[in-house]
Amino acid sequence: MEDYEKRVSPFVERFAADLTEAGMQRMASRVFACLLASEDGALTSAELSERLHASPAAISGAVRYLSQVALVSRQRDPGSRRERYLLHHDVWYTTMLNRDQLLTRWLGTLSAGAESVGIDTPGGRRVRESKEFLEFMREGLEDLLKRWQSRQG
Repeated sequence: MEDYEKRVSPFVERFAADLTEAGMQRMASRVFACLLASEDGALTSAELSERLHASPAAISGAVRYLSQVALVSRQRDPGSRRERYLLHHDVWYTTMLNRDQLLTRWLGTLSAGAESVGIDTPGGRRVRESKEFLEFMREGLEDLLKRWQSRQG
């Protein structure tokens, strides 16, 4: 644990601060960073509590959030009641793939919205421009994801 406090904890707290600044909940950021830096990418609630000096309730809430956004999952060790929380395999790829699906849904809504608002109105033009930008981003993301897969393959 001393080695964790000295070497790993500063990274965990720095990366958690970066994630928090980007909009992730603070404790969820800390749990995610801690799991990312762990040996197996999986820890129990007690291990997370000890490493992060946080209450079990705080850990539970963070894990619930991370599960909802598909960054971690829960797993029971065979013959045990304790749950381990683990990062998804290739967590960044999976996260970006989920964002691609979200962008697709937004594009449908924005397309219908431009028609509803009126494509010749200032609001309609902003909605259409938002759609065009997100289409551009989705195409770029699709290309990046394909390139990542071939690089890993």
